[in-house]
Amino acid sequence: MINQTFWAIKQIAFKLVSSILRPFNFQFAILIILIIPIYGCEPAAGAAYDQHQPVHHTKITSQTAQEMMELPDTDIIILDVRTADEFQTGHIPGAVLMPVNQIREMAGYLIPDWDQIILVYCRSGARSNDAALILVELGYRAVYDFGGILDWHGEIER
Repeated sequence: MINQTFWAIKQIAFKLVSSILRPFNFQFAILIILIIPIYGCEPAAGAAYDQHQPVHHTKITSQTAQEMMELPDTDIIILDVRTADEFQTGHIPGAVLMPVNQIREMAGYLIPDWDQIILVYCRSGARSNDAALILVELGYRAVYDFGGILDWHGEIER
């Protein structure tokens, strides 16, 4: 998509510049066309332009999260962002504890893959939303918030 847009802009610019500069110097017009990608059409260094990269996390239901967890051969991290005490009272089987106030410090160590599918939950949904926003801000691209364990209808591990 970006390549198509780039080439369309380049063709339009070429026609415009060549029609303006035709009486002067056609070679100068070609030089201008070759400079456009360097200064005007390329994204800035470090700019994210991947069309599949979400600019925010995705909210899903606990039912959808459970269906995702049951898919065969799917590498998913279930992230519990409650406190350690809350985690001890019961959590979703396989969940990893990462309290919301420690995500910035812990995420890079526990989740090194920026494309890792991450399902986030807390008690009622407020902290999971905050945690998902932080994860996306850090650069994770597959973050799904399914709210709170209060809405969970699956198994609970103690």
